[in-house]
Amino acid sequence: MYSGYNYHSREKAGTETFVNDPNAAWQAQEAHWILIEDLMGGSYEMRKKHRRYLPQEPRELDESYDNRLARSVCPPYYQRLERMLAGMLTRKPVRLTDVADVIREQLFDVDLQGNDLNVWTYETARKVIRYGHCGVLVDAPAAGQNGRPYWVTYSPREILGWRTELKEGQQKFSQLRLLEHVFEPDGLYGEKEVEQVRVLTPGKFEIHRKDSETGDYKIFDEGVMSLPEIPFSVAYSNRINLMESRPPMEDIAELNLKAYQVQSDLDNQLHISAVPMLAFFGFPQSAEEVSAGPGEAIAFPAEGRAEYIESKGTSYNAQFQRLEQLSDQINELGLAAVLGQKLSAETAEAKKIDRSQGDSTMKVVAQQVQDMIDNSLAYH
Repeated sequence: MYSGYNYHSREKAGTETFVNDPNAAWQAQEAHWILIEDLMGGSYEMRKKHRRYLPQEPRELDESYDNRLARSVCPPYYQRLERMLAGMLTRKPVRLTDVADVIREQLFDVDLQGNDLNVWTYETARKVIRYGHCGVLVDAPAAGQNGRPYWVTYSPREILGWRTELKEGQQKFSQLRLLEHVFEPDGLYGEKEVEQVRVLTPGKFEIHRKDSETGDYKIFDEGVMSLPEIPFSVAYSNRINLMESRPPMEDIAELNLKAYQVQSDLDNQLHISAVPMLAFFGFPQSAEEVSAGPGEAIAFPAEGRAEYIESKGTSYNAQFQRLEQLSDQINELGLAAVLGQKLSAETAEAKKIDRSQGDSTMKVVAQQVQDMIDNSLAYH
């Protein structure tokens, strides 16, 4: 028997045989990213996944379901909370100390994408909150080429595998595989997307590109790096293990999905019941089709009548209340679990305790991002 829940109970596909195969830790984390990534795509992305997130009811016609799906709008609770939390972490500009002027100048375009260090920190903090951790590679052009170091952020989805070893009492990366997508010119005006995997080892790098015809990965470029270690640093918001975490707002994403489903059901019922239905009483079932309009008259038999039937709407209150409950739950989790604040009334002492817990939580995330910036500056 088919069940959509089979999708959420996938097992490890197998061992890592090819350069693009993700490791076991990646596969254990991936199921926790899918809903959050789709929510970040908004209503458009949720509609694309149609029955995965908005089930089709028994005996609901495909056409009726498609119409309901087209009218369904996903409320952006998760997106707003993520932006708010990242904004709290970066509400003050990054303060640099003991940084050379030439590096300060380069940090005005830290990623060669036009983003200065403050904007880059905000976007990176969003990924840390979204996934539970993210990594930053300080890359540089090949020897002999004009250029300077720049920072590239990788989400956990793009970090396919890693190996570490203990050196001088510290865990150091001995191998790192990063998934990348680059665009190249195609014809006079077009461009094509090329998938590649960057393999880093201390002092060396390889770039494996996917062959468009065979699908195999072949070495496209390789060379040496001037640093004796892999210039990669990581920041966590909900660490489970080395390079493994869980999204800290996963429960809020689930409630956001529930609000999407309840609101879709309510909107559909309001759409159907908004138009009263004309009912005829006293007409035999064998009567011919009857039409009604402003320019027509209807001859009723004895004891026959016509009237409009419309829903009283008393059952909708429960659904409106449920939507309010979901909104309150999301706010409670976003403020209480992450910020240490509650919307409900509480004593001053309880507020003080909760606020201190929330501050410590945010301080841990801020400290992680700060350490990542410090490490990246040292590599830079």
